[in-house]
Amino acid sequence: MATVTMVQAIARTLDEEMARDERVVVLGQDVGKRGGVFLATDKLFDKYGPDRVIDTPLSEAAIIGAAVGMAVYGLRPVAEIQFADYVYPGFDQLVSQAAKLRYRSGGQFAAPLVVRMPAGGGVKGGHHHSQSPEAHFVHTPGLKVVYPATPGDARGLLKTAIRDDDPVVVLEPKRLYRAVKETLPDGDATIPLGQAVTRRQGGDLVMISYGGTMSETLKAAEALHQQGIEATVIDLRSLMPWDSEAVLEAVAQCGRVVLINEAPKHASFMSEVAATISEEVLDALEAPPLRVSGFDTPYPYAQDRDYLPGVNRILRAVQKVLDY
Repeated sequence: MATVTMVQAIARTLDEEMARDERVVVLGQDVGKRGGVFLATDKLFDKYGPDRVIDTPLSEAAIIGAAVGMAVYGLRPVAEIQFADYVYPGFDQLVSQAAKLRYRSGGQFAAPLVVRMPAGGGVKGGHHHSQSPEAHFVHTPGLKVVYPATPGDARGLLKTAIRDDDPVVVLEPKRLYRAVKETLPDGDATIPLGQAVTRRQGGDLVMISYGGTMSETLKAAEALHQQGIEATVIDLRSLMPWDSEAVLEAVAQCGRVVLINEAPKHASFMSEVAATISEEVLDALEAPPLRVSGFDTPYPYAQDRDYLPGVNRILRAVQKVLDY
């Protein structure tokens, strides 16, 4: 048993998976002696050496391109992009090559690679260090996408991603890297992709979130509890595949749902969730699904906290749903 932060859980998981399987290699900018800009690869270079912990040039296209080649060759690379905002020079390698490899080869080849990237705002990083690009990846057939909100989920989902035979994008809410600690059990605690978790049970409405906004969602649920309103809180944690069954069952029981994420509202992943709810359980709804999100603007510098869906914005949305 160990009590760790999220970033410590990630470093520990990489260590465990590298020790378990010699095909696992780590590559990215400053992942070696520096241990990564957030120390997510801390001490791995000293333990496994430069052949398995590879400092790369400042080129996301090269990082992901090399990872694709390694995966086809038989390795299981874990590529780190320092910030999710910087993935776009390597975007083509990921969505046009890695995501299509199994399909275009008729199953003869696979691309068992992981691309880890710190995502989201809340660290005063401005528009080049705070974006939430998950919808781009979810929209790409052949990619799997996870976005954990706790140290335990970061560990379990990363383990599963590394062992998966398809490419997996792991988005990590960097503002939660050191915001909370959790005691993790010893042993091989993997978490299946596509399995949501209910973090709170209630009968008045459903609140759904993932990643960085999960903490604000839980705070809002506690504030509602103080008012005598009980919310079911679902953490999706896996976006592709996502647990539509758990969501639809919970929403059908309550009839009211608020969807919270920090990406821009237009065409966000929560738009897909809202559409699915409307298509599948429309007759059970007491109010339209309501989204609370970031804004359809570049991520700001000065209004960092105003951009994010805070507790007050969530509570106003809940009241609107309850009053409908």
